[in-house]
Amino acid sequence: MTELYFHCSDAEHVIIDECGHAMDLAEAREHAEGLVRALIMTPSDEDWRSWVLHVTDELGDEVLAVPFASVLGKSH
Repeated sequence: MTELYFHCSDAEHVIIDECGHAMDLAEAREHAEGLVRALIMTPSDEDWRSWVLHVTDELGDEVLAVPFASVLGKSH
């Protein structure tokens, strides 16, 4: 298992995960999608379509990126 961090950003904002979580890549993908869903379901005026969740390892190397748009789906 690797210590992974889940950071979110768009062109104007950055949310840093300072705690991290020990998990493998398959678990990280599920966790990342769950975090994205939780954020977009929280009542807010934020337009999440341009946000990306970046999963990095303990060295700061990105191992996975989940665009919020991939979870939101296409707008109508």
